[in-house]
Amino acid sequence: MADYFTHFSCLLDVGTPERAAAAMAILQRCRAEDEEADDPQYRGFELSPHDEGKSGELWFRDDESGDPDGVVAFVLRLAEDLDLQGLWGFDFANTASRPILGSFGGGATVIDLGARKVIGWVGTQTWLDKVLNGDDPDA
Repeated sequence: MADYFTHFSCLLDVGTPERAAAAMAILQRCRAEDEEADDPQYRGFELSPHDEGKSGELWFRDDESGDPDGVVAFVLRLAEDLDLQGLWGFDFANTASRPILGSFGGGATVIDLGARKVIGWVGTQTWLDKVLNGDDPDA
């Protein structure tokens, strides 16, 4: 049996070291809320200030295997709480511990921080299937 993994590593600039520290406090509150939730939203990623807290950048990454949906949920929460603006996105890779058909791929998500919504998402496996079937991959 194979083990399946989702990997990512990306930065989000929230502006200042103080705002990065505030984001870390928000994550603690969100994860405390998650402990009582039936469907936790803010799990599946590690987060720390980048550059030893000298900048406003936050480093999102997986530990062993991550959850891109958790990253999206938390970034949307940060966008609201810190009034973030602009576009931000990240990509991820799906892998397995051994070669198994259909077990490799990845994707990317783009968020409009000001509008507080995901404006685009692509999964390589879905995209490939559409193209090979003669469908419009952008539909």
